[in-house]
Amino acid sequence: MKIKVILAFTVMLICMIANAQQITISGKFADTFTEVPLPQVKVSIESYFTEVFSDSNGEFHLELGKIGHGEHILKIDKPGYLLKRIPVTLLTEKKNLGTILLQPDPAFEQNQQATISLSDADILSEEGEFDNISGILQSSRDVFLNAAAFDFSQTFFRPRGLGSEYGKLLINGLEMNKFYDGRPQWSSWGGLNDMQRNQVFINGISANDYQFGGLGGTTNILMRASKYQKGGRISLAGSNRSYTGRLMATYASGEENNGWYYAVSLGRRFAEEAYMDGTVYDANSFFISAEKKLSDRQSLNFSGFYTPNIRGRSAAMTEEVLELKERTYNPYWGDQDGEIRNSRIREIKEPVLMLNHLWTISDKASLNTNISYQLGETANSRIDYGGTTLETVNGQNFYYGGGANPDPVYYQKLPSYFLRFEDNQNFEAAFRAQKEIDKNGQLDWNALYDANLTASENAQNTIYSLAEDVNRDIQLSANSILSVQLNKNLKLNSSIRYSRLNSENFARIKDLLGGSQYLDIDVFVQDEIGAIPGQAAQSDLQHPNRLISENEHYKYDYDILAEEAEVFSQMQWTTRKREIYLAGNLESVNYQRNGNYQNGVFPDNSLGESEVARFLNFGIKSGTVYKISGRQNVELNAGYFTKAPGYRNAFVNPRQNNLMVTDLSEERIKTGDISYRYRSSFINFRLTGYFTEISNITEVSYYYADGLSGLERENTTAFIQEILSGMEKRYYGIEIGAESQLTSTIKIKSALALGEYIHANNPNLSLSSAGFDESLDYGKAYLKNYRLPGGPQTAAQLGFEYRDPDYWWFGTTLNYFSNAFIDINPLTRTRNFQTDYDGLPLIEYDRKIATELLKQEKFDDYFLVNAVGGKSWRLKDKYLGTFISINNIFNVLYKSGGYEQGRNANYRSLKEDMDREFPHFAPKYWYGQGTTFFANVYLRF
Repeated sequence: MKIKVILAFTVMLICMIANAQQITISGKFADTFTEVPLPQVKVSIESYFTEVFSDSNGEFHLELGKIGHGEHILKIDKPGYLLKRIPVTLLTEKKNLGTILLQPDPAFEQNQQATISLSDADILSEEGEFDNISGILQSSRDVFLNAAAFDFSQTFFRPRGLGSEYGKLLINGLEMNKFYDGRPQWSSWGGLNDMQRNQVFINGISANDYQFGGLGGTTNILMRASKYQKGGRISLAGSNRSYTGRLMATYASGEENNGWYYAVSLGRRFAEEAYMDGTVYDANSFFISAEKKLSDRQSLNFSGFYTPNIRGRSAAMTEEVLELKERTYNPYWGDQDGEIRNSRIREIKEPVLMLNHLWTISDKASLNTNISYQLGETANSRIDYGGTTLETVNGQNFYYGGGANPDPVYYQKLPSYFLRFEDNQNFEAAFRAQKEIDKNGQLDWNALYDANLTASENAQNTIYSLAEDVNRDIQLSANSILSVQLNKNLKLNSSIRYSRLNSENFARIKDLLGGSQYLDIDVFVQDEIGAIPGQAAQSDLQHPNRLISENEHYKYDYDILAEEAEVFSQMQWTTRKREIYLAGNLESVNYQRNGNYQNGVFPDNSLGESEVARFLNFGIKSGTVYKISGRQNVELNAGYFTKAPGYRNAFVNPRQNNLMVTDLSEERIKTGDISYRYRSSFINFRLTGYFTEISNITEVSYYYADGLSGLERENTTAFIQEILSGMEKRYYGIEIGAESQLTSTIKIKSALALGEYIHANNPNLSLSSAGFDESLDYGKAYLKNYRLPGGPQTAAQLGFEYRDPDYWWFGTTLNYFSNAFIDINPLTRTRNFQTDYDGLPLIEYDRKIATELLKQEKFDDYFLVNAVGGKSWRLKDKYLGTFISINNIFNVLYKSGGYEQGRNANYRSLKEDMDREFPHFAPKYWYGQGTTFFANVYLRF
């Protein structure tokens, strides 16, 4: 009997072992139409940790640990192709699936829309807090994140309320975020859409194979020659958004006989005038990559790209200006000799060179080492109307001249200005002002040239000039990323990285507008310092009263040295039911200013090197995924880490001095999220709740203020630097995304974001200025519970998509936006608001009226309807496709953002202004685009 039991047990054990053995699945991927092998296709078994990518020949070998026999779901994922889920029955140790054909996803062309939105945000971010994180999201197949990238982004919606400085953008494993403000500069690689299709996206603080990552997620764009499928692509696009036309051509060789790969791309985007009036667009794109397969385990890749671009900028406007003009109005441009000329041009020329070494040390370990070199400059132009002439009388220097503000909608040129006194309204002048703006209303270039000509004829210097603020950067970055599979359940990722930036920052004269020379002084600062008259006005005391010509530096000139070094390590433990990761990092960041000019206001603290601003960041994060079944799981992430501010918020006013923000230190971030996911062939659903608290934030702002107390003078105006320190922000809410495949051709989808993003404390506010000797400390700015700006905090979508078997498709979405708020002026929320210039309380101050004046404006809710559709054809071994999208079909007028002007700093001046029908310094707004389209036709071969 005992022998029978032992034999039965032995047979059972053998069967169990046979049912859970090492199994290898292999196959090859190819394009349905062109039959070209597809590299970089991700293959995995659902509910298992192991995943592999197909090689340059489209082949893959997925080795699974001890996995039970029976039916499993093979998941096949490649950007630009329809997601595929194939049931496979595993009965033997080796299973070859042969050639698997993948069908291109025409809807993937929507990423062109996201790229355009990013470009708009790049421009607006100079004037306000409108940056866009959608580029970090566009590689995701998540329903909610797709809505955020393609439909919500036109409103400058921020997922979880976060700006792009809290996301990380990598190219070939190297971080591209700028030291200046922590944001990626999308324009530096714009127009290379075809070369950016291979992307890896990590949502939030989830496990990251490359580095610690960012709060808002991490995207790694793979731009290696071996990662592109063999063949070419030509596309032609038209639009009325950021540009009117685009041409692109790309080609990838695949593997040559000698182990070489190469890929090239050329592109051009252009517009004489885009959606906003006077916004020229002129951009070219060049990309080349070559990779050599050194052996079966090593390869060396070179990638270089250069995307020089020129863009005309547009301005926010008050409601008075909107009523006089239209939403597309832009005061920055004017007609010159029959051509559009914009005074606010942003020009970026920053080539990037990369070298990547990939070494598969063994079947269990790999090492990826990368180095990049980025150089070039970014220039932003503006009209300088402070040109003066020096006159010496009895040994004393005097400056005279200077021009009027040429802005055609400057507040003194608007009709409301002539109606500002109730008892003395000048209706005739107001009518003439209205007619002038109606008829012209644009920058008068001829008047600027005439003024300079008259000055020259009277032996005076140039009054008006076109100047540029320039950042000329050289950045070297390097990293090394190690990945080790310690055993079947345990994986180690570690990396080290280093970046060094040398940034030259200066102003230069681009065009003297018919003049011959410009006197390099600050006409707005002519106070005497000590016994030296006129010293304060000097930009550089080493060269006083210098006369400059075109292309010479003036006003300010300084360098920034920035360094960053990070070590990172992460462990991932995975079983069939659970995934757990634990990661940590240590990072050092240093900034130092070196002044090349000795400023007249700060003669002892502007020339030479500043102190070094040092930051030591650290972080720890952990998360788990519990797989309830093959279709549903629960995911939890939590982290605590610190983040150094960008150097724009480290120095008080680097254009004039070496002063650093007092008690400057790292931001502290606490965050957590929990998600429930359900996936089946019928429905895909995700529900996420999140909470983030960011404390110890420092922000530096620059503007002109009137009504300052504590100056011990009756003149209460100054151009100021406002320093907010110790600020705390809180973000919490839920995200829901769902899609259902009702039939083989019809799919519905929905997304919902409910968030609340608020100021969580009352930070300290201080002011610095060249207009007064000592900084002003106004104590607390009472911001607690005010809403944060930056797009709607509530967004919802309901969408429909039809995909015909005959390769045409159509989709439409209804999008709802709510709870968007204006960016408040912190200075009016300090004690200065109720204090007179002499430091005494304002007699007329009324708390009830003050509360109403300081109430934060909430923008109106609105709906936007978008539509998209396309068609594709097979032409023998080629693939022809077309795609068109239409946004805001019903031409809804809505505010996408805005800010309170800082001019009225106290109760008296603000109340007096707001009592007018059209206040002189009313809030300014950005208005969303009306009905716009993007159409694209492309040929793959």
